Amino acid sequence: MSAGPQSTKVIFFALLANLGIALSKFVGAYFSKSSAMLSEAIHSVVDSTNQLLLLHGSKRASLPPTEKHPMGYGAESFFWSFMVAILLFSLGGMFAIYEGVHKLQSNEPLRAPYLSLGILIISLILESLSFAACLKEIRANNPHGSLWNWFKNTTSAELLVVFTEDLAALLGLTVATAALLLSWLTGNSIWDAAGSIVVGLILVDVAILLSIEIRSLMIGEAPSRDFKTFVDRKTQELIPGGRILRFLALQLGGNRVMLSYKVHPGTLTDVATLIDRINQIEEATRNHFPEIAWQFVEPDYEP
Repeated sequence: MSAGPQSTKVIFFALLANLGIALSKFVGAYFSKSSAMLSEAIHSVVDSTNQLLLLHGSKRASLPPTEKHPMGYGAESFFWSFMVAILLFSLGGMFAIYEGVHKLQSNEPLRAPYLSLGILIISLILESLSFAACLKEIRANNPHGSLWNWFKNTTSAELLVVFTEDLAALLGLTVATAALLLSWLTGNSIWDAAGSIVVGLILVDVAILLSIEIRSLMIGEAPSRDFKTFVDRKTQELIPGGRILRFLALQLGGNRVMLSYKVHPGTLTDVATLIDRINQIEEATRNHFPEIAWQFVEPDYEP
């Protein structure tokens, strides 16, 4: 599954949610002096920036091919998704860890913790709504079964990033809420500092996991959709005794797919007829799968 109108809608929803959450967290951090709250505020800013990068990448990926880039700009969605992983690791995770360590050394007491707790609870609700919208989109287009299988096999970089960010946000908010509550109840700010460090570690781990998946897409992955079965069936219908010898499908990003395959001519001996049948196979495949932007087909015999 690649980026589409619904994926873009999910990104917009997450962006609006994170902008509101970031503002409220900064207010809470200012009044409470909570390290975990400040880390969460920075995390929300990073998430908002990331969603802007995803929207930019989605727009760039839809640009038509040029002479310099004959296969289009689809892979830009992978590049900007990888940039998101870098920001999540550096500005999100590493800052949260730094802030937590700094708070451990300063041992500054909390102020107005009830305000921060209220903001964190509201943030949890908003993030849950964003996560629910993301899950709805995933379940509507998930041929892989479990969420883990989807995470490992999806070629929708934008939706993968939004899902990962929302999940990390929910985990981080839960940790920050628990840490702030413990600091309030015990009167010991060490829990708040520890919460910031744990939030940072969560973001670092998530960023590394996300970067591994995006790296795989950047190198080149087969699409999650099965194209070979249709092409093979259509080949056998149009070419007596014909079959697919080699088949390559590559996800290029931006909802674009490239197919390359060889066709055994079967019992056909007339070259003009064979070319016409191959053209029919290409046309039928393109009509059935509109995401296919390129097909490279040639007749051949088994070596």
